[in-house]
Amino acid sequence: MGMEKNEILVIYGKKIEEMAFSLAEAADLADLIRDRDRRIGLKPNLVVARPAADGATTHPEIARGLIRYLQKNGFQNLVILEGSWVGARTGEAFPCCGYTKLAQETGVELIDTQLDSSKPYDCKGMKIEICDSAMGVDFMINLPVMKGHCQTLMTCALKNNKGIMPDKEKRRFHTLGLDKPIAHLNTVAKNDFILVDGICGDLDFEEGGNPVYSGKLYAARDPVLCDAWTASQMGYRPEEIPYIGLAEGLGVGCGDPAKAVIRELSPPSSAIETTPSGKARQYASFIEEDQACSACYANLIFALSRMNHNELNRIKGKICIGQGFKGKPGKLGIGRCTLSCDASLKGCPPGGADIIAFLQKQV
Repeated sequence: MGMEKNEILVIYGKKIEEMAFSLAEAADLADLIRDRDRRIGLKPNLVVARPAADGATTHPEIARGLIRYLQKNGFQNLVILEGSWVGARTGEAFPCCGYTKLAQETGVELIDTQLDSSKPYDCKGMKIEICDSAMGVDFMINLPVMKGHCQTLMTCALKNNKGIMPDKEKRRFHTLGLDKPIAHLNTVAKNDFILVDGICGDLDFEEGGNPVYSGKLYAARDPVLCDAWTASQMGYRPEEIPYIGLAEGLGVGCGDPAKAVIRELSPPSSAIETTPSGKARQYASFIEEDQACSACYANLIFALSRMNHNELNRIKGKICIGQGFKGKPGKLGIGRCTLSCDASLKGCPPGGADIIAFLQKQV
């Protein structure tokens, strides 16, 4: 079965390369691309030279799984292209993040867009310079990381396309306030297929340091719907991320997460195996966890991080979460495994925005 424009395909697990391959199969990606001679671009997020485990960059196993799928299906004209943020060098990020080795082993070309030529495009009323290598691609696969951002609150598919611009344009985006130019950029930037790295995105910052382990990947075809749904998972309403609504208004896609059709390829059944680190450990102190799935636990951490100090202090007792609470009593529970608690939020997993609304009613 192929993939509709309003669908989001979700897969959970630990074998990242196989998960990416399975998402490509489920989406029938080869049929979406069709022509085997088309030039296919893979655009990861390599904002800085930090390994993916720090929560800032796209796991190379995702690109490896997609490349294996594409080459198996007869696609050979492949390229990985990216430009790190201003002040960092993509030439350092490629080897640090595992992409130099990946390119050598698969024969796929690497392009550093920081070194690329560019030209201006009319992006629905705003002139924006875009790198020639990105515009020369026939089919673009966007590989963003689901993570926080200190200025735009979150970053995913739409913002990831900043990497296909020269550094001078990235600087200009910041002078314009980011939201409006990000929306306009995506009227021209290609988002033919999106596969989001939701394994362990950073809680707050684009450059990593506070990873929250979620253990999932998901695929989409509509970048606006993808970001709207991502926002809801992280505890935001889409209207809190202005570029989502602006992009919808420019005709880029749908900004209503309620219209997303979620198709799960596997259940979120693996219990968490990582210890919360950095800022995430602060929020873990509010939780009593027993065999919790990574996706459910991560959404609770994201939700707690969005609540203010007074709300957090009014939470009475620990918040129960995990399969170990099936049939057991408790005061406050998150997820369908805690239905025996006095107050419980259904969902497997419930989204971060729903968790916030639930907890605010209890305090």
